[in-house]
Amino acid sequence: MYDPRVEKLAKLLVHYSLGIKEGDKLIIQSSALAEPLMEAAYKEAILAGAHVDTMLSMANAAEILYKHASDEQLKYISPLSEVASRDYDASLRIMASSNTKALSGVDSQRISLHRQANAELQKRFMERAASGELRWTLTAYPTNAAAQDANMSLQEYSDFVYGAGLLDYDDPVAQWRRIEAQQNKICEFLDTKSELRYVAQDTDISMGIAGRKWINCAGHENFPDGEVFTGPVEDSVNGHIRFSFPGIFSGKEIEDIRLEFKDGKVVKARAAKGEELLHALLETDAGAKYVGEVAIGTNFGIQKFTRNMLFDEKIGGTVHLALGAAYPESGGKNQSGIHWDMLCDMRDGGEIYVDGEVIYRDGKFLDF
Repeated sequence: MYDPRVEKLAKLLVHYSLGIKEGDKLIIQSSALAEPLMEAAYKEAILAGAHVDTMLSMANAAEILYKHASDEQLKYISPLSEVASRDYDASLRIMASSNTKALSGVDSQRISLHRQANAELQKRFMERAASGELRWTLTAYPTNAAAQDANMSLQEYSDFVYGAGLLDYDDPVAQWRRIEAQQNKICEFLDTKSELRYVAQDTDISMGIAGRKWINCAGHENFPDGEVFTGPVEDSVNGHIRFSFPGIFSGKEIEDIRLEFKDGKVVKARAAKGEELLHALLETDAGAKYVGEVAIGTNFGIQKFTRNMLFDEKIGGTVHLALGAAYPESGGKNQSGIHWDMLCDMRDGGEIYVDGEVIYRDGKFLDF
């Protein structure tokens, strides 16, 4: 059944999120399940005068690769991936999986090996994005697999996805610009501070943020959006944190993750379920044990955990850390083949301190 919100989303992605202009080279990547959104975005970008390429993924390609490829094949860098990271002005990637658990039976070490091999491509992508050479957006198209993960029907999940993106408003762009202005006040305040501390159940972790830039996320790189983040000083993270929700990596869940940091590095890690994968990810490379991103979710239109971090990390009243690669635009310097977000709920007694002062309690800022 045709959903008019698909066309509305395509217009928003092409014009607001990516800012496509005449002559831009744009690549759109997804699976065949997202064809309605791919086609709508393709048409909108063509009308804007862009040169547009599309890349479709096969449903079972990743599982086949990880289960049957040799180590040499896992380390192979695709020329197409090289071109995608190097030669385009803009990139739109649409998440649309037919089976989010397809990699559940894959050896974690093989996933880690492939990630290591592609670390340089990820680094180039992030550097080009930070310099303004590349504009990118990651979004999601509703599928039955994602709806099942979220314990919703497909219609309920579609309403959730489009609602989180404010597509039900007559002018969603105006709403995102309002959010951008509000979050800019938070970023400008945090840019002047030196130390950040999160305190919650089984959590007391601090880190240096002096000289780092807080990034205002209001629908350009991720859509939907709603967070502010920075890259902490690499050797400054100390303390412990318990992540309230499962960590999701390649469709696999790691439950009740607890990490302890000393001078920036994870020195102790445990999980109630999936601990083997947790340790495999930490051994991806030297940067995998350091924090590349620290963030605060601000989208109160997202309140339900859906097992999709595109949405979950934005939940209003939560914070998250990402192990691995930092976004250069934040001033973060950590490099890694992974960038893995994990979520901590602050809505029941959680507090955020900056330079010793409480600025956030029970999931909300006190003054913004």
